[in-house]
Amino acid sequence: MKAVIYARYSPGPNQREESIEGQIRECSEFAERKGITIINTYVDRSLSAKTDNRPEFQKLIKDSHKHLFDVVLVWKLDRFARDRYDSAHYKNILKKNGIKVISAKEHISDGAEGIILEAMLEGMAEYYSVELSEKIVRGMTENALKCKSNGGIPTFGYVLDENRNFQIDETTAPIVEEIFNRYINGEQVKDITASINAREIKATTGRPFNKHTVHLILRNRRYIGEYKYREIVMPNGIPAIISLEVFEKVQKRLNRNKKAPALNKAKVEYLLTTKLFCGKCEAFMVGESGTGRQGIVHNYYKCNNRKFAKSCDKKTVKKDYIERLVVENTVQTVLNDKCIDQIADVVMEIQGRENTELPRLQNQLKETQKSIDNMIDAIEQGIITSSTKERLEKLEKEKETIEIAIINEKIQKPILTKEQIVFWISKFKGGDIDSFNYRRQIIDVFVNSVYLHDDKMLINYNYKEDTKTVILGDLCGSDLGGDAPPTILETLTM
Repeated sequence: MKAVIYARYSPGPNQREESIEGQIRECSEFAERKGITIINTYVDRSLSAKTDNRPEFQKLIKDSHKHLFDVVLVWKLDRFARDRYDSAHYKNILKKNGIKVISAKEHISDGAEGIILEAMLEGMAEYYSVELSEKIVRGMTENALKCKSNGGIPTFGYVLDENRNFQIDETTAPIVEEIFNRYINGEQVKDITASINAREIKATTGRPFNKHTVHLILRNRRYIGEYKYREIVMPNGIPAIISLEVFEKVQKRLNRNKKAPALNKAKVEYLLTTKLFCGKCEAFMVGESGTGRQGIVHNYYKCNNRKFAKSCDKKTVKKDYIERLVVENTVQTVLNDKCIDQIADVVMEIQGRENTELPRLQNQLKETQKSIDNMIDAIEQGIITSSTKERLEKLEKEKETIEIAIINEKIQKPILTKEQIVFWISKFKGGDIDSFNYRRQIIDVFVNSVYLHDDKMLINYNYKEDTKTVILGDLCGSDLGGDAPPTILETLTM
């Protein structure tokens, strides 16, 4: 598992440069204990986490798209962000890139109220994103029905007229015909590519041709006049460059020369990554896979120290079994009416505590309205000066500006009602435990950490009220785990 460290200290008399060194040292020690490899460090000095306008922080977010690391390690979560909405937004970006944020000092990484609030905000953001996407798709569908371009990289061989309709490009269309004819006459793609590049002809991206570019041209049905957008297919929707007969001959040769692809390993998502710890050495347990004698692929979790340092003898455990067991007990323990109501109360409290800007604006509006009322009282009593009208107009403008700011703040940082929170959490109660997406949601939102021993399992939830005990049997010994699931025998703690 690879990680980067993010360290930050705020401006102020109590913040010192040494605090950065301390954060990095403690994060590094945590990483060493957990078997994590640190590959880079990002540091913002004298910058507050109440804003996302931090150069190194933004560089970290940008670098996350390169998929070079799995974890962002921080000393405490307030180093990452103090604004709950920024935290939800940027954690969601990292999550989409397969990256999680871990605190080195906080055992319960986030309070339940914080994690659940973030999950709800992410859901709302996703809803608005889908709604916007639907509006965009509607507009693009109208374009497609008229066979107009919907943007993207231009198609080599065509130009767009003023109405965004496809027209044959007299300069590049002959190159398309040449590529098809040379391939149908037996030339190799690599030779065609070399010949085109020798003449310094550029693709629509402005770069030289490569074999992939030529293959895309040979497979593109647009050259026979077919317009396609999503489910919309319009034969003869645009001018054809290649005849259907030539195109079909090319497809036959492409299919004949196509080599059987290598069997790619399916990407398996390990839902307990960064949450499952070895009960013996407390290192992370990481996902592994292997193929048995019968050719069956087995997926399991293995102690990181056993995998690399060979310093732990913790038994491996089957992925599907342990994930399902954790989800079953989470649903049973957390998703009851009493627990949901208590979580909702805390979420309501944290919303009011963290949105400091809205109360400030509301107080400012109250003071401005009070000043306006005083001015009106003075006018009614006949106390009028040359500047009275000017002052009153100024106050009215200030009031309007503040009211607009309040509306914007409510739009950007919506306040959820308790009924909305209860409704949202309650939706998890009736989920299908056989659904992979449902199991992922339950683990992401409600499970904080799992410590797995050979004979028992300790679970820390993002909401804790009491302790529950579940008994586990032998968790199957070999590297691939046994074929039979463990028998329920030992402990589970919240």
